[in-house]
Amino acid sequence: MLKNRPDKSKLPSRHVTEGPARAPHRSYYYAMELTEEQIAQPFVGVATCWNEAAPCNIALNWQAQSVKAGVAEANGTPREFTTITVTDGIAMGHQGMHSSLASREAIADTVELTMRGHCYDALVGLAGCDKSLPGMMMAMVRLNTPSVFLYGGSILPGRVPEGADVPADYASRELTVQDMFEAVGRYQAGDVSDAQLAVLERVACPSAGACGGQFTANTMACVSEAVGLALMNSSGMPAPYQDRAQYGAASGRAVMNLLEKNIRARDVVTRKSLENAARVVACTGGSTNAGLHLPAIAHEAGIDFDLMDVCDIFKDTPYFVDLKPGGKYVAKDLYEVGGVPVVMKELRKAGLIHEDCITASGRTIGEELDDIRGEADGRVIYSVETPITKTGGVVGLKGNLAPEGAIVKVAGMSADEQVFTGPARVFEKEEEAFEAVKSRTYKEGEVLVIRNEGPAGGPGMREMLATTAALSGQGMGKKVALITDGRFSGATRGFCVGHVGPEAAHGGPIALIRDGDMITIDAIEGVLSVDLTPDELEARKADWTGPKETIYTSGALWKYAQLVGSTRLGAVTHPGAEGESHVYMDL
Repeated sequence: MLKNRPDKSKLPSRHVTEGPARAPHRSYYYAMELTEEQIAQPFVGVATCWNEAAPCNIALNWQAQSVKAGVAEANGTPREFTTITVTDGIAMGHQGMHSSLASREAIADTVELTMRGHCYDALVGLAGCDKSLPGMMMAMVRLNTPSVFLYGGSILPGRVPEGADVPADYASRELTVQDMFEAVGRYQAGDVSDAQLAVLERVACPSAGACGGQFTANTMACVSEAVGLALMNSSGMPAPYQDRAQYGAASGRAVMNLLEKNIRARDVVTRKSLENAARVVACTGGSTNAGLHLPAIAHEAGIDFDLMDVCDIFKDTPYFVDLKPGGKYVAKDLYEVGGVPVVMKELRKAGLIHEDCITASGRTIGEELDDIRGEADGRVIYSVETPITKTGGVVGLKGNLAPEGAIVKVAGMSADEQVFTGPARVFEKEEEAFEAVKSRTYKEGEVLVIRNEGPAGGPGMREMLATTAALSGQGMGKKVALITDGRFSGATRGFCVGHVGPEAAHGGPIALIRDGDMITIDAIEGVLSVDLTPDELEARKADWTGPKETIYTSGALWKYAQLVGSTRLGAVTHPGAEGESHVYMDL
């Protein structure tokens, strides 16, 4: 028998490893060639979203091995498992996008179920694409285990080979998948040929890793550091770099340190740390999807932090990191000038960071930032004292068209581009809008309204990148506006308002709009309104015949539509920490 057995009397894994009654369970571990010593140690779940769906995920497998080595080095026993992802770049522009946001809940649920079923004591979660990042972080906070998050890293920027026949502006810059979606619009406008499109699609995404701009994946990767669930600077290094293994090993060691000190996910994720995360989203011109995911993470901790709370922080945070799609640079460039720690160091100079928040290292944000020697380079990261704009790159809106709020990304837009009034052109789903854009049957000056795409009505709150990118590719991104109860990709640019609530399926005002109604979007004042009186809106509501019929009348999407709540609260599907009667770690 093993001498000096670790004390697991308060750890979940005691239920599967300790005492004579667990001999059958231990026999399973011996079948997997674990030693008596390994069985006696704390069990650490190492969860990855590895799959072959897209480049975002294919580097997670080998990075998980470095995490396992770090756990083992620190006297833990790693237990690797995988969960799903739905990758937006592949799901975009067709029925597959209904699955995207629902996958966030499935990821959180499956990680929870795996941890509970096998009684793991701590969690390191690796994710690479859009919804998998918040899904993994939601699971950590829901379980309230000692937890460390590790991003799989971004893709390298694409380059057109010298002498290739492509439009000159493509040949002269680094490319991302955003350029490909916009190239489709230029193709439809006759500005890009079949042969040129074929060249571009072969070089735009040259490696493993998530989309390179400050789209949703990189935005939420920055959030993971800022909220404290990831080690400082762990999100920045591109996915193909073998040196990422050092962050994996460090994350494995870090989770064992947290376990020893009993520092749990909800000790890390607090109202203050969520505010820190929102600051980083704002100053980097991050994805509007953060306005959905931050409230969902907060919900798992029982923290009241909704869309408009997020937007209030965006409003008084300067925008000073020049990243695509509104700016010039990609994640690799941010990493090379110091990454998120330097960004947070700039925010600290302006008194915009809560320094007492605990992090995955067991130290506070302030202590971590004290060790950061890098400074703003003035090119990718501007000084907080001389920002690109004085307010954040994302703005919240409210008004009679969005009583529960809406959100718009204004990074890279001038002040005169942030107010738009025009007649509504109503589409009942995204496909209708995309066909109108493809055939160019819309008009300059219109506000395109895409409804029935909310969390319940879609179902799944689809992103509209195919439509918005086609508009940009046709040179119309600044000549029309677009509003929806669905979402936009982090790669979207142009005057595009998402998350309009209440959604059409719940009888929100967006369900009542008709062609020709005059809509005003004012991102400076934070207003989204339609030129209708309360009586006119009430009369239309009385005539409303109810939600649009859906073809999703069974299966996972039906279940999701029945459970999902308001966009304002993060489109969550369960009561969260406020409804719980126990904490997993204490069972």
